[in-house]
Amino acid sequence: MVRLTLIARVSDGLPLAEGLDRDDHPEMGQYDYKGQAKAIFKRLSQTPHSSQEPRVAVESGPCTFYYLIDGNVCFLTLAEKGYPKKLAFQYLEELAGEFSRLYGSQVDGVTRPYAFIKFDTFIQKTKKLFQDTRSQRNMAALTADLAEVHTIMSRNIAEVLGQGEKLDSECQ
Repeated sequence: MVRLTLIARVSDGLPLAEGLDRDDHPEMGQYDYKGQAKAIFKRLSQTPHSSQEPRVAVESGPCTFYYLIDGNVCFLTLAEKGYPKKLAFQYLEELAGEFSRLYGSQVDGVTRPYAFIKFDTFIQKTKKLFQDTRSQRNMAALTADLAEVHTIMSRNIAEVLGQGEKLDSECQ
């Protein structure tokens, strides 16, 4: 289950938007996690862009932070450890696509924190779609990813077998 979503500019860690958590979970130590998220943004702002991983998962207690970097924007979410990694990154990709479409050209010119707080409405709608990992929509997305992995693996195995046959024929 997705608990927290933050969007920040990578170059300086400036928060651009936040998915306000309307389901307060005091048992999750939400404010401690917000501090950890801000520390991740600060670390990213101090890391050269060329050495930043575009997709990262960081475990933290009973939860995991997932973040996706798209250009100069970092999309970060906090989910329970049991939440599927693929689904977390699909959630972030969905946010990144819409955010880039709406605000992509304005990101570098922003000077005040939470300039795009109106994006919370889209975050909340998207969050609802991704809450239930067994929903039809999410299962279809995971199945499609699994099918793609299966196809790639099958192709790779066929290539290895083909190379093995070539080696056998050359040795004889």
